[in-house]
Amino acid sequence: MIKKLTATVFALAMAFPAIADVLTIKKDAPQQYVVKKGDTLWDISEIYLEQPWLWPKLWRMNPQIDNPHLIYPGDMLTLVYDADGQPMLVMNQKYKKLSPNVRKTLKKADAIPTVPLEFLRPYLTYEQALDEEVIATKPYVLGANQAVKNQISDQILYVKGDLERSQFYGIYRKGDAYIDPESETVLAHKAKLVGTARAFRSGDVHKGEPASVRVQNVKQEIKAGDFLMPAMEGQSLPAFFSLTRPEAGIKGSIIAATNDFREFSQYDIVILNRGTADQLKPGHILDIRRASPKVIDGKNGPTYLEDTSRYEKVAASIEGLFGESNQDQKLWVTPSEKVGELMVFKVYNNLSYAIIMETLMPIRLGDTVNVDL
Repeated sequence: MIKKLTATVFALAMAFPAIADVLTIKKDAPQQYVVKKGDTLWDISEIYLEQPWLWPKLWRMNPQIDNPHLIYPGDMLTLVYDADGQPMLVMNQKYKKLSPNVRKTLKKADAIPTVPLEFLRPYLTYEQALDEEVIATKPYVLGANQAVKNQISDQILYVKGDLERSQFYGIYRKGDAYIDPESETVLAHKAKLVGTARAFRSGDVHKGEPASVRVQNVKQEIKAGDFLMPAMEGQSLPAFFSLTRPEAGIKGSIIAATNDFREFSQYDIVILNRGTADQLKPGHILDIRRASPKVIDGKNGPTYLEDTSRYEKVAASIEGLFGESNQDQKLWVTPSEKVGELMVFKVYNNLSYAIIMETLMPIRLGDTVNVDL
């Protein structure tokens, strides 16, 4: 299988100069290519392009492929050039993959299951999850060249720390801690992007000389104490995601969301208390499940636990704790049911970010995510 590369997310696109949209075809690129099982658009683009991250231009110019994210093993792609000399890949409709004894008919289920990064881009907030110890090592804003509270574009900020001249930086604010509901330990702290800047003085901490940056964009008021990171640091994502189920069983919880709400809908971004330590990877699909209401079956008939009296709850709890048989009060723990699906796209050691792909009802804080093998 062709080696897969990682495309850098142009997370701070407004602050960066545009990359030229010139497609350079490799000298050894084949005139035709037959799609193999396991291929992806990025893989194939890497065969043809010197800059494979420009793959959308190579594919989206193709009028013969309604959905370029559905390609099939056995399809033949041909490299052609348009009237302006721009390369594009087209489907060879005349080509049929045949064997001496078998003619294979491919069904929709055989399509290579991928989600392009471009699909996620409108929903990304570029938030990160960082350890407090890591945040403490970052350069941070001391003040500005004007004593104003609201920093604007082109304003100069002074930074404690050594920066690289001409380097673009993201300016972040330390937010709330992400708490694991099971262990009650701090998993990481929210790092919210509030602006971008370019350094023009490197600074020297040992000499007491601050670095200087010029603000490029402001998403939110920049304050003294906000810290800086190179713009691309922590913002790398795959060019597209191969959708798979985890190889190992996993169970976790939705512990937060980038919108700070408690109820979420399709395409909202949520944070899970599971990460690489639990073998999670970008592209993993997890079920979202919700516990059904518990029921107490008492002398007056079945009643939801939340609607029962304090006495009935205590009686039912005693039975659950000590295994005592109580014919008048019995607590029934009902199964959890699937309420949606999500896709993991950014993974840290002990937490991850995921986008809700499908909902059967509104998703809530505390809903569980799992895959049972």
